[in-house]
Amino acid sequence: MLSSGVLFAVNGTVSKLVLQAGIEAAQLTLIRAAGAFAGLLVLSLLLRPGARRLRITPKQLPLLVVYGLAGFFLTPMLYFVAISRMPVGIALLFEYTAPLLVALWARFGQHQRVRPRLWVGLAASLAGLACVAEIWGELKLDGLGVLAGLGAAVVLAAYYVLGARGVREHDTLSLTTWAFGASAVAGLLTRAVTHGTGGWAPLAETSGGVPVALLCGYVVLLGSIVPFLLVTGGLRHLPATSVGILGMVEPVIAATVAWIALGAGEALNAAQLGGGLLVLAGVALAETARITERTAEPPSGTPPVPAPDAVVVPR
Repeated sequence: MLSSGVLFAVNGTVSKLVLQAGIEAAQLTLIRAAGAFAGLLVLSLLLRPGARRLRITPKQLPLLVVYGLAGFFLTPMLYFVAISRMPVGIALLFEYTAPLLVALWARFGQHQRVRPRLWVGLAASLAGLACVAEIWGELKLDGLGVLAGLGAAVVLAAYYVLGARGVREHDTLSLTTWAFGASAVAGLLTRAVTHGTGGWAPLAETSGGVPVALLCGYVVLLGSIVPFLLVTGGLRHLPATSVGILGMVEPVIAATVAWIALGAGEALNAAQLGGGLLVLAGVALAETARITERTAEPPSGTPPVPAPDAVVVPR
């Protein structure tokens, strides 16, 4: 889980370098989705039970499509918009309020029991975000970037909720494969509708001294496929709540890597650092506030899947 968090965190800086080279958010989303779908499709066919893993029925198709659009198309695209206009660490903090939204949905939408510390966690996270935005002075954050970060949190929360249903019928690998497939189709349709406003010439250039094509390769392989497989492996040994809490290393590492690789523009001041810690503390409280009464059991002969309250961020 820690290894996946490191790879996801570095992916934020790598993605920002790609965006700075001139690749648009929608283009990078398409590259990531198509590349990850191709890689996971090959892996699904190679591993037992092979093609049978990918069987779906017409009744299952709507959930897979919406799940893929929410978690693997809209979430990363909004995230890419956010990091193109704000420091990576700040963008992640806004997106990382998604687990709080899931906990609130569990309480009011599904009427599940929660512990009182949920409200403490919510208050701490809101206070932390206020510190990150430095609302006591002139607001320095980009408005569109903030909206994109919060929008990513909302869509990511929907991904969690839909994923809780999806894992009842599919193992993690097939579910992720089809989700990336739906995202790739959405990316192609978006590009066709917009008539390809962004060119592909930047792929032949460099950004931060590294070829853009190589950076895109990281986004696909080490920023998507490998960390998702590591998450699957971690879920064999850890409960879902632990998975969510360990995932909080990502914003911390992402902010540090961005500051080192991208310079002072990514640095956070003391108030923002304190606010970031408050956000993470609030998420930890929310993660442990839900009272889980049942767990998801994987179908016989398939890899383990997340329990309904698992937080696996599709970065």
